[in-house]
Amino acid sequence: MSKLEEKWEELEAKFEELKAASKISDILNKKEEEKKSNKAVCIFALIGIIAVAAAAAYAVYRYLTPDYLEDFDDDFEDDFDDDFFDEGDE
Repeated sequence: MSKLEEKWEELEAKFEELKAASKISDILNKKEEEKKSNKAVCIFALIGIIAVAAAAAYAVYRYLTPDYLEDFDDDFEDDFDDDFFDEGDE
C-alpha cells in the first residue's frame, strides 16, 4: 500500500500544481481583458472630449457671430407691407 499512497501523493501534488498554474493563467487572462477594455474606454473618452470641445466652440461661435439677416429682412418687410397697403387704398 505504500506504493499506492506514494502514487496518490504524487497525483495530489501534480493536481495542486495544475490548479496553481490554472489560477495564474486566469489571473493573466483577466489582466489582458482589463487592458483591452481600458483601451476601449480611453478611445471612447477621447472621442467624447473632442465632441464636447467641438460643441463648445460651435456655441461660442454662434454666440459671438452677429446675425446680419435680421437687419436685412426687416428693411424689405417694411417696404413690402407699405406697397401692399398703398395699392389697396387707391
